[in-house]
Amino acid sequence: MKENITKTQADHFVYMRYIVNDVKESVDFYNRTLGFKTEMQPPSGGFALLSFGNLKLLINRPGSGGGAGRTMTDGTVPSPGGWNRIQIRVPDLDKKIAELKLQNVIFRNELVIGNGGKQILLRDPSGNLVELFEPFKRK
Repeated sequence: MKENITKTQADHFVYMRYIVNDVKESVDFYNRTLGFKTEMQPPSGGFALLSFGNLKLLINRPGSGGGAGRTMTDGTVPSPGGWNRIQIRVPDLDKKIAELKLQNVIFRNELVIGNGGKQILLRDPSGNLVELFEPFKRK
């Protein structure tokens, strides 16, 4: 049964990022096995954006991309498993960080500026990561 989705609903996406060992292998798996569609895959091979309905799956290889695969300031390298997280997009990341610091939120890293925008990781009460992301405005 096909679900009727209104324009308002379609404008709301869920973003999830996975750190993977091999982007091409992962893209092939998600597309072939689970029916995802490749929305973007730059020639660098370190990143891909896939979609499945209202889910947007961002895939990064450790050490690649503008920010998501980048080594943390303490030398920790992102790896599959423990780095998976929900991405929440915000219109003004600097303002949001300031608000959250007043609430004593624990951040995993400092603000990172990458190819597609700015991001920071925070920890939920259980230690799970949440990524706050402000995409660069397209011209």
